[in-house]
Amino acid sequence: MASMGSMPYRHPPQQTSSQASRDFRDGLQVHVDHYIGIDVGTGSARACIVDSRGDIVGLASENIGLWQPQQGYYEQSTNDIWRCICVAVQRAISQHNIDPGTVRGMGFDATCSLAVFSNVTDEPVSVTGPKFDSDRNVILWLDHRPVEETEKVNATNHNLLRYVGEKMSIEMEIPKVLWLKNHMPKELFDQCKFYDLADALTHIATGDEKRSFCSVVCKQGYVPVGVDGSVKGWQEDFLAEIGLGDLVKEEFKRMGGVDGVNGDYLSAGELVGTLCNKSASELGLPPGIAIGSGVIDAYAGWIGTVGAKVELESEQLRSSVAKNDKTQAFSRLAAVAGTSTCHLAMSPNPVFVPGVWGPYRDTIQPGYWMAEGGQSATGELLKHVIETHPAFNQAVSIAESHNANIYEFLNEHLKELAQEQNAPSIFYLGRHLFFYGDLWGNRSPIADARMTGSIVGLTSDKSVDGLAIHYYATLEFIALQTRHIVETMNNAGHSITSIFMSGSQCQNDILVELIASACNMPVLIPRYIHAAVCHGAAMLGAKAASANAEGKTEDLWDIMDRMSKPGKKVAPTKDEVEKALLDTKYRIFLEQCYKQQEYRALVDETLRPWDS
Repeated sequence: MASMGSMPYRHPPQQTSSQASRDFRDGLQVHVDHYIGIDVGTGSARACIVDSRGDIVGLASENIGLWQPQQGYYEQSTNDIWRCICVAVQRAISQHNIDPGTVRGMGFDATCSLAVFSNVTDEPVSVTGPKFDSDRNVILWLDHRPVEETEKVNATNHNLLRYVGEKMSIEMEIPKVLWLKNHMPKELFDQCKFYDLADALTHIATGDEKRSFCSVVCKQGYVPVGVDGSVKGWQEDFLAEIGLGDLVKEEFKRMGGVDGVNGDYLSAGELVGTLCNKSASELGLPPGIAIGSGVIDAYAGWIGTVGAKVELESEQLRSSVAKNDKTQAFSRLAAVAGTSTCHLAMSPNPVFVPGVWGPYRDTIQPGYWMAEGGQSATGELLKHVIETHPAFNQAVSIAESHNANIYEFLNEHLKELAQEQNAPSIFYLGRHLFFYGDLWGNRSPIADARMTGSIVGLTSDKSVDGLAIHYYATLEFIALQTRHIVETMNNAGHSITSIFMSGSQCQNDILVELIASACNMPVLIPRYIHAAVCHGAAMLGAKAASANAEGKTEDLWDIMDRMSKPGKKVAPTKDEVEKALLDTKYRIFLEQCYKQQEYRALVDETLRPWDS
């Protein structure tokens, strides 16, 4: 995750050893249960320990390995990831003096990445061609290797594609599986089984690698049973048409099986099993801890944010302590912002939005539908823009002399520039710079992996002031594209009126103000700015631990309502000129977006004789 913003993160007060396992209320000693959330992001694994009230009492992280064997290829290793998880858990337990015996449940979230194992030995299978002999068995979500495979998938125009925003993204797992089939030796591919990364980690934790179970999240080749004539969920004709017909064998066993036949499809946090002896020893925990069904990291961000009690005029809450109603979630968009940004919304009925993943049923709440928009690179985009500017090294040196990171320095520099130039607003500083930043393609809402960047208003300025303006323009682009996604979702049938933001970027006060003002709706910042995602994962552990003798668990929304903390509200600007300026910049943003596609089509038409 890119480190962002001007507001430093404050860890919650640490407790003593006796406080960690016991609480004192009204003079009486009360036993306190704990739950662990494991968040595996693009760059690190984090362990978050919460008590039954949702207070974070332990937090630790460990950087994980990321390999880029060639341009556009990104790989990781589940062995390395599990090692980092163990380090983070042990560190959180020891540094915060938690009694391991008080841990009742665990939940996992991870990036939307493909993990590959042997169906024969259950050992990891390398994804690194051409020899496929490395320890790396994870193709990261960010990996853009399956260009031709993605085009082949989308050329089918299969009804399934309605459930992934009409186009399957190059970041999804089905194109990556097809790439492996096209590049692996046949005898090796025929032995592979495929997991979403969070599911793979849950399998490791339970030690039950032979059992087929899957979280409902990330079933990108799946239509819910009973919907559009779907009988088994997986679409046999679709897989056959794209060249993956061999995965149909044995009731789709290598993809997780068929629910109720040879597999279990579970909503978020449902009891999967318990921590096995081997994994417990590696984690430094007692065996038998309840394990909840895992989710993609963005979905954990939804769980960790949208249950917060806040006063929103659009929801007509009587007070910030009133019990949240589940229907309030329908108007709340979760924006989980780190290396990339994901935008998630729940609805009681399926809402089909071009360029927005889903709708997926039963992912978080049984019977409800989730949609996921996204920006492929936001934190990474900011990092790129800053580091490639001629004044980068000078700016870093100045920032270090002020004991600040580069983002804190640039935010303060923008505020100083506004004062020096007697500008009516920071927004005014970037008035004549028009930056379009899809340097990694567009995930939502136009779902075009070939999109690139453009800029109008370039000058010869190589100064730190020039860097600050380019940085501001990038923040503005992120905010305007968020509006593009929100408007597209609402025009299709969603009813989003507020944004619940989490991840490293919500520390950035200028960015948050831009998003609120560009979208003309409040942005809510969680209490645990850095930990909202793993806080949500811990709630999965609490749900799993609530299972009764029949395996029935407490409703996840009730857990979210109980364990979520009030957040900070950032309102959109009330300045009419600022509103008008952002509206104008938005119209220009849209023109830059669609003109690029038009220009590309004109050139491709001209070059058709060469391509034939």
